[in-house]
Order: sequence, then structure tokens, then C-alpha cells
Amino acid sequence: MQLDNLNTKILGRNCIYYETIDSTQNEVWRLYEENKVPSGTVVMADFQTHGKGTHGRKWYTEQANNIAFSFFIKMDCNINRLEGIAVKIAEIIVNIMKEKYKISVDIKEPNDLIINYKKLGGILTETKVIGNKVKCFVVGIGINVAQEEFADEIKNIATSIKNETGRIINVKEFISNFCNEFEKYLFEIGLKDSSLQ
Repeated sequence: MQLDNLNTKILGRNCIYYETIDSTQNEVWRLYEENKVPSGTVVMADFQTHGKGTHGRKWYTEQANNIAFSFFIKMDCNINRLEGIAVKIAEIIVNIMKEKYKISVDIKEPNDLIINYKKLGGILTETKVIGNKVKCFVVGIGINVAQEEFADEIKNIATSIKNETGRIINVKEFISNFCNEFEKYLFEIGLKDSSLQ
């Protein structure tokens, strides 16, 4: 699959799409272990049967037209350089929602996205660290777009863009916008992908 309107050098240039998968995050790590994941790879899916949230929780992706993707970036930097990265990713998402779609989203630090006091989405960051050096960085992003019903255990605390605004945003368009903005941020702070140096 190709993402349209990319302005990136690597992020999103290799995009793998699944209709159904256990977890986009798990798939990135599987590809990493098999040495089959170029830096900048995005893995996206319509449905996740075992999506991963933070602290080992399950992330529910039960309907098409929700945002569920993970991306992989090779790095070689001190782990301290990534401090606060989840909050920065959340800020980028909030800005895209506001500027592109006129949707107001709040951040519950460090990694939850909130709308009307309910959870809209989340960010999962994982790294491969050797010594104090980060060798690669995997980020999973899940945002409820079209989902109207939720499992009993989360139905009172979770929501979606459709439930709150009546709108549905284009998933591929959003992912392209995110890739453009996040790669720009990486270059601004000097965290260039090792393959570009």
C-alpha cells in the first residue's frame, strides 16, 4: 500500500496494510527480528484482534475506519534524547486534528488522547536499547474514528470521533499527515534516522 501526499524521506515510504492482524506493534517487532523491516516502515490495519495498549492493557480495534498503525525507526542515540517523545507525538496528533479537521482533542500525559473527558486514543512507545543507546524505536498509535459501540469494560470511558462529532476522517490521509509532521520534528531535534546520516 502507498500513502498519498507524503513529504517524508523515509517515514511511511514503506507501508504494509492488513485487513486483520493481532497487533500492528507485534508485527513490526516480528519483522525486526527477521531483519525485514526498513527504517520508516509503517504497519497499519483495519482490525486488531490483540491490539496493545500501555501497561500491558488490550487496545480494542473492532471496526474498519479506525486508526491503528505502528512505525519503526532505526536510531543510534542516548536514551535521554527520547525523553518526552510520547507527549510530543500526542501534541502533533492534537495539532493535526485541530488544523486539518477542526476537531478539539486534549492530552492526558503522557500518552492518552481525550475528547469530551473520554479516551479517544493512545500512544505506545517501545525501544530496543543496548547499554544507554537506543537502536530502534517503535511507536503504535490507535485512535477511535468510526467505532460506535465499545466493550462493556470500557464503554463508559471510551469514545470515538464519530460519536463525539458525527464525523469520520480519512485514515490514510491522517497517517500521511502524521508521518510528514513527525519526521519533520525528528529532523528539527537532530534525531535523524541512522540511514540518512
